[in-house]
Amino acid sequence: MTMLEYDEEVNNCVCFCCGNNCDDITYLLKDKQIVGIRNACRLGASKVVCHPDQRLLNPMIRNEEGILEETTWDEALDKVAMLLSESIRPLLYGWSESSIESIKKGIKVSQLTGAVMDNSSTIYHGTTIQAFQNVGHPVTTYGEVKNRADVIIYVGTNPMSDHPRHLSKFTAFPKGFFRQGGRKDRQVITWDPKFTNTAKISDDWIQFNMNEDYYFFNALRTVLKGQKIDDEVAGVPKDKIMEMVNIMKNAECGVIFLGLGVSQTLSKQRNADILIRLIEDLNSYSKWSMLPMKGSLNVGGFNVALTSETGYPYGVDFARGYPRYMIGETTTIDLLNRREPDVFVSVSDDPVIQFPGYSIKHLVNIPVVQIGTTWGPITELSDVVLPSTNLGIETAGTVYRIDSVPLYMKKVVEEPRNCHSHEWIFIELYKRIQQLKCKGDN
Repeated sequence: MTMLEYDEEVNNCVCFCCGNNCDDITYLLKDKQIVGIRNACRLGASKVVCHPDQRLLNPMIRNEEGILEETTWDEALDKVAMLLSESIRPLLYGWSESSIESIKKGIKVSQLTGAVMDNSSTIYHGTTIQAFQNVGHPVTTYGEVKNRADVIIYVGTNPMSDHPRHLSKFTAFPKGFFRQGGRKDRQVITWDPKFTNTAKISDDWIQFNMNEDYYFFNALRTVLKGQKIDDEVAGVPKDKIMEMVNIMKNAECGVIFLGLGVSQTLSKQRNADILIRLIEDLNSYSKWSMLPMKGSLNVGGFNVALTSETGYPYGVDFARGYPRYMIGETTTIDLLNRREPDVFVSVSDDPVIQFPGYSIKHLVNIPVVQIGTTWGPITELSDVVLPSTNLGIETAGTVYRIDSVPLYMKKVVEEPRNCHSHEWIFIELYKRIQQLKCKGDN
């Protein structure tokens, strides 16, 4: 077995894989290149060691024969600036792997061009955000969970597969100030129709019927209020529901982690609504909070940044010269289904993987711009490709963790010679669009 050779360590880095943003990562460097990584989970490590043949290294424009050809940054940026300045209904989508600094520059470009600015919340945790707007957000931090929580509930999420370090670093296993026994001092429970990997290591697994989340949550609330329920609700026996309520009432500090398995089922935001109201009721007996499980690096940071600048979390339309927000009207899938956008800019996301087929069909008929690091399905549809850098590896910037705690990601290695950060790209686009609009006014 050969030892890994390296000549430098960069400690206390923030992982750029998922919304956990683990901040204890160590990168091992040799000749100023990453050759190893410590403390990262299998997903984080695999994302750092990306395949070099998939990396975008030069700007490209699609020629008349339909082939992407390498070009200069000036030509590519001028092309994108022209498309956005002449567009009537531009749509800027993505931002999940962009820094707060980049997102704020993107807001300026959106304001200048009257664009719609949206991110993957529109198809993932958007319903959860709607619930927060309707009812409120009983938020907590990972620090509180680690040090105080004695009952941890995962509902509609499987962190053992999707966020592998979630239990070991933040919730179930670490020793906390008031939980010196670590896992021994905590009760971990999974609510899920499926027996997931997280359910396997939980103390209890409650299986409710698919698409009957709302009935189950409401039954818990009903029992908590001292009312009667049927012998079985959503496939869960009455005795099990009463046992669950008793556990929650007697917890010293509890937290519910909500996943897409709840936000995307039949009742959508009403599932989160009723969970929040359940937590409000539980707080008459003990201390309870709730956090959504978000998959991308800074998907929550986009919501924070956009809300702080415009008052709205996602799907913000600047077409009238001021921000507007209306779910079903200014959200990406609805815009594409109505064939409204005439220019689509994908920023560090791949909508071809995420969107339904009918929505993607419209992208074939309009100019598409990709700003990203790797070749993917969206590249095949793009008319202009702008190669960007990896945040937290080649570029520094601020992100927001799942629990809305801001973290600064430092630069570890130099970026590839012909790649630039999202922030630099949108600063340049803003300058060029402003110049084009000044010429048009004259």
